[in-house]
Amino acid sequence: MNTALILEDHAESRAWLTELVAEAFPGINIVVHTTLADAVACVEHQHFCLALLDISLPDGSGIDLVRRLRESNANTYVVMASIFDDDEHLFAALQAGAQGYVLKDQPRERLIAHLQGIIRGEPPLSPSIARRMLRHFRATPPPALPKSELPQALSERETEVLHFLARGFTRGDIAQALGITPNTVAGHVKNIYRKLDVSGRAEATLYAVRLGVVDGEPH
Repeated sequence: MNTALILEDHAESRAWLTELVAEAFPGINIVVHTTLADAVACVEHQHFCLALLDISLPDGSGIDLVRRLRESNANTYVVMASIFDDDEHLFAALQAGAQGYVLKDQPRERLIAHLQGIIRGEPPLSPSIARRMLRHFRATPPPALPKSELPQALSERETEVLHFLARGFTRGDIAQALGITPNTVAGHVKNIYRKLDVSGRAEATLYAVRLGVVDGEPH
């Protein structure tokens, strides 16, 4: 991690997010903007490894900056930090190119863990956001996979881990639930991604639905 961008117009939230990023990534440089216009101008000449963006701003939507970052800073890891947990804002942000979506009302420790998970390849998704994604996939299920496209079979333990991943559990949560170590969970997640040929939790969640690993309403 090198330099992070925070776009947030509320002073208290801005200070809080700045503290979270500084604690999650000690030594990181942090650039803060309060308006969409200033942030857009900034990303035209400066590159960021991480962007933590609010959605509702005085002069527009942070989702518009996501699109700009995808064009000018394609390597920036973009995370929305919002109070909105509805489908409209969530899927608009993901479609624009956001790689994570966290809710500001989560405990401090949980948000820091979400951010640190980026380094381990874990997309930062609040549990309720992951559940909303799952409900969306179940409401509009993709076609079943033809036999020719079935992935390499998951082991029983990998299937259990995928089950929890699809419900928004962190690796620490999964380790506690299954009585194994976080490092062991990380190994299973790596194997799951390799076997399913996916790069992140959102794609793995979609596969969980298509493979029938997830059934019923998520908790």
